[in-house]
Amino acid sequence: MKRKEKLSRIFLILLSLFVVMLGYGILLPTLPYYTERLALADNLDPDLINFHIGLLTSIYPFFQLLFVVVWGKLSDRYGRKPIIIIGLIGFVIMQLLTGLATSLTMLYVARIFGGIFTSSVIPVSNAYLSDITSEKRRTKIMAWSGVAISSGVIFGPVIGSFLSQTDLHLQYSMGLLHLDRFSIPFLFAALLGLIVLSIVLKWLKNTPRVNKFTAHKVGLRFIFCKYFIVLLILSFVVQFILTLFETVFSIYGKDDLGFNSKQVGIGFMLCGAIMAVLQPVFATYGERFLTTKKQITLGLFISGLSLIIFPFFKNEFFVYGLIVVFAAGIAMVIPNLLSAVSLTSKENTGRNISIQSSTNSIGQILGPVLGTWLLAGGIYYPFMISGSITLVAIGFVFFLKTPDRHIDDHPQTAIIDN
Repeated sequence: MKRKEKLSRIFLILLSLFVVMLGYGILLPTLPYYTERLALADNLDPDLINFHIGLLTSIYPFFQLLFVVVWGKLSDRYGRKPIIIIGLIGFVIMQLLTGLATSLTMLYVARIFGGIFTSSVIPVSNAYLSDITSEKRRTKIMAWSGVAISSGVIFGPVIGSFLSQTDLHLQYSMGLLHLDRFSIPFLFAALLGLIVLSIVLKWLKNTPRVNKFTAHKVGLRFIFCKYFIVLLILSFVVQFILTLFETVFSIYGKDDLGFNSKQVGIGFMLCGAIMAVLQPVFATYGERFLTTKKQITLGLFISGLSLIIFPFFKNEFFVYGLIVVFAAGIAMVIPNLLSAVSLTSKENTGRNISIQSSTNSIGQILGPVLGTWLLAGGIYYPFMISGSITLVAIGFVFFLKTPDRHIDDHPQTAIIDN
């Protein structure tokens, strides 16, 4: 493959990742306020608003969990492009339903629909990048995937908080649909998704399909070893604490710190910006100073410690500073884990990344639910408990010994029938 063609493909994949995470980022600072407005319109108990915020956050990754491995297997069989396109179509429809929602029920429907279809985009896009890059450059390209994802989380909150607070006094109802200023960010995301969808449809080339015999064989078994299991555990912990923090911070900022959606958005923007900047730095230069194992250990330690001390600081600038430290720790861990997973198999990269994505989804489901539940007991609990879990997870890193060969060829690999 020519260098220009490869760069073009990489750009299109990163663009797809960016727009999907932009939609996720747009929702982050606005969800507490949007949920509150719809809950009060439905005459629901105000005390249940935080419960619905946590549930709306969790239900999206729950349906991602149910479908992500299916998309991964389909992408191995039919190629990556068709599955990415399906995900982008689902993303556009989800944003339209969210922006035009008139009740919490519609918002739940939008989140469920989005979880089913957008669950294909991130793992399949990462599998596509893995298909077209060498093992030597895998960590670096996965870091750029992280940059695209983090960039969506940078610009999404800014766009969401800015567009939701515009002076546009729109109010138009048509049946079950309702258009007002809160709809603008989501309609913008839908339009952007439609543009990216048309570009991908026209310019992105499909990857080679796995032959039917191989696809059938892969579908009947999952292959694990201790190395892979430890990677999945660490992936779970990172996504668990990240989504718990995102959910709790939005509520904590609104209720305890008195932040408006713009100030909450700045917090998420800083988190995404630090992750976008530092992930490729650690991926490119990190191993010159620290091994992968040491980078993961240090990243977990930094993020865990920052969570534990987070609720003790109320000053806006100290809060933002701790967010920067937390994000730096996460940025040190994520690209190393993703690269390690992509290198565990030569032939079944899509499946293995999808398994990791499923593990991530479990963390994304449990994080918001546990976070909002702990928040009812006091502001210190979610931060201190999640930080402690992160520090405990460091113990698993010591079991992280890179196998000499890919696990598909490892002599001690355990084969578990599906």
